[in-house]
Formats: sequence, C-alpha cells, structure tokens
Amino acid sequence: MSASGDTASLRERRPAGEQSARQTKPWWHWTKRLLKICFLALVAYLLFRQARSIEWDKVAAAIYQRSVPALLAAAGLAAASHLLYACFDLMGKHLTGHRLPAKTVMGITFVCYAFNLNLGSVIGGVAMRYRLYSRFGLDSTVITRIAANSMLTNWSGYLLLAGLAFWWRPLPLPDEWKLDSGGLRLVGMAMVAAALAYVLLCAFAKQRDWTLRGHGITLPPWRLAVVQLLVSSANWLLMSGLVYLLLQRKIDFPTVVAVLLTAAIAGVITHVPAGLGVLEAVFIALLSQQLGRNELLAALILYRFLYYLAPLLLACVVYFVTEARTKRRGGC
Repeated sequence: MSASGDTASLRERRPAGEQSARQTKPWWHWTKRLLKICFLALVAYLLFRQARSIEWDKVAAAIYQRSVPALLAAAGLAAASHLLYACFDLMGKHLTGHRLPAKTVMGITFVCYAFNLNLGSVIGGVAMRYRLYSRFGLDSTVITRIAANSMLTNWSGYLLLAGLAFWWRPLPLPDEWKLDSGGLRLVGMAMVAAALAYVLLCAFAKQRDWTLRGHGITLPPWRLAVVQLLVSSANWLLMSGLVYLLLQRKIDFPTVVAVLLTAAIAGVITHVPAGLGVLEAVFIALLSQQLGRNELLAALILYRFLYYLAPLLLACVVYFVTEARTKRRGGC
C-alpha cells in the first residue's frame, strides 16, 4: 500500500468527533500562529533592545585590547557552561525513566536554558519545556518533574557555592545595602546549611513526593542530590571563569564568583528578563573601586554577547528545526 493510501486510510479511521472539532475550531489554528508570531516579535525586541544598549566604541576598544586566544578561551567557557547545563535534564531522565534519547534531551535543555536566560524562567524554564517535551510525547506530569528537578539542580548548587563564597570571603558591601561582612557570613552559613539539608532530606525523608505552589516535586536519591550540587556548582564556576577572563584577570577569581552570584540572585528578585541592567549595576556597585567603570561595562557587554545572545540565536535555530522535525513525524 502506498504512503498516500496509508494516510487516507488513517484519516478515514479518525473519529467523527475529532474531525468535527477541527472543522468547528479554526480559531485555535490561528491562535497558535499568532502566539508564534508574538513569540518571534518578543525575541526580536529583546535582541534589538540589548543591541541598542551596547556602547559600540567601548566594545570595539575592549575587543582590540584582548587577544584572539583570550576571546576564544572565553567563548569556550561559555560553550562548556551551556553544554554542562544541557546535562541537567539528563538527571530528570534518570529520575523519571522516560525513553527520549540523551541527545534529544540535551538539545531541549539547551534551548530552554538559552530562552530562560534571555526571556525569564516562565517562558524558558517552564513553557518551552512543556512545548518541546510534549512534542516528543511526554505527559505533563513527567515534564513537571523534569523541570522541577532542573530548577532544584541549578539552585541547590547555587546555595552551596554562594554560601561558601559569602562565608569564607564576604564582599565589602556598599553602606546603603545595610549588610556588613558579619551579616553576609551568617547568610553564607545559612545557605550552606540549606544545601546540606537538601541532601539529608533526600537521604532520610520517608515522603518522597511534595507539592510546592501547585508543582509536584519528587526527591531524588541522595547520591543524585550530591551530583546535582557538584554539577550545578561547576556550572556557576564556569560562568564566573568566563567573566574573570573577560575582566582580563584584573580582579581575583573568588571575588568575581561572589559578585556574579550576588548579581544572579538580584536578577531573580527583580524579575527583569536577562537581568538587564541588574547585572551591570551590581558589578559596578561592588567592583568600581577596583576597576574602572568603562572596563567593567566592556567586559559585561562581551559576557552578554557570548553567554546570552549568541546561544539565543543558536537556540532559535535548534527550536525551529525541532518544530519542523516533529511536525513531519506527526507531532502536535
């Protein structure tokens, strides 16, 4: 039987209710198209807005001052960080037992992370995961567990690394922040305690399934929780190493780690997509006494390009290729 004949017979076997629903609800088809157009417009606006904020003369000066090997090394660290983050959902695959290939999972995670960085967790971390994983046949319960596990991985490692940084080498904070070094040490100790408590909870809790703000969370085995801490901490260190290289090693690495982690939580608190302006404000507030404002901005602009914008452009390509392939396979 020919392929066209198979298709015709499948159409004939479809329930009449399904065909009727498709005929009576053309609005949904156009709604999906409109949402895609709005989504593309939002990405274009973000890219345009970030491009307008760049001071090109300072970028050019910063590039001229840096050697090609240094820029390649920075790009390598950015790629390594995105590759490592792409492994986060592999732990979710292990936890849920779904059968998607590892390369498919890593591709989805990469796309979600790039959109998460630039458009926020609601779009990148949640909506994009549901969209892509559902295209490959996973149900909402499994997707929720994968997304929750990925967020736990990211922030458990953050708690551990930031806690150690604030505890051992507290930053000299501006007076208006109303928190001295002693207070920051206490915050660091509390964060380390929270990270260790998470591992202990995974090891000894009898109740493995929890609900947080309507989202189901399944505690992983304690060994997997330890892996989460280590992998996430390594990812934050790679990001810090990228900034350290772009600052031309003029500020010591532990300080860069602490400042980047402070800027990350500030961006989450303010709910600004991509932390636009927040990252720069925190670095200038904490490091302007050690390095000139122009050099800081130049390094951060390069950081935004290498870690945010370049991966976003690649993620858009991967996303549309994935959409096209799943449509050919008969996806939603």
